[in-house]
Amino acid sequence: QVQLAESGGGSVQPGGSLTLACTISGSIPTFNAVGWYRQAPGGERERVATIFSGGTTTYADSVKGRFTISRDYAMNTVYLHLSSLKPEDTAVYYCNLVNLATRVDYWGQGTQVTVSS
Repeated sequence: QVQLAESGGGSVQPGGSLTLACTISGSIPTFNAVGWYRQAPGGERERVATIFSGGTTTYADSVKGRFTISRDYAMNTVYLHLSSLKPEDTAVYYCNLVNLATRVDYWGQGTQVTVSS
């Protein structure tokens, strides 16, 4: 089993920045991908960014150049740095880990990000 716990959410003004953290524990598979997703009120959950165990990163077009995903292997933590935030970035942000060998995935409980003046 793998457990994920998000932290770092909060309220910020447009143009501001925030860093989210996803702390991973348990039996972490060697080959994995950790992604950040978000779900706005009334909307569907969408992928924001992904980082693979080898270090490759991918981003949704809507956040390219504004969000950065990174990984601290020693601390088993994946970060999402959000900058130049817009009101439309308001959502619950979730962390997800996929075991690339078995395709089994795990979710965290989510953390709220609110962008408002």
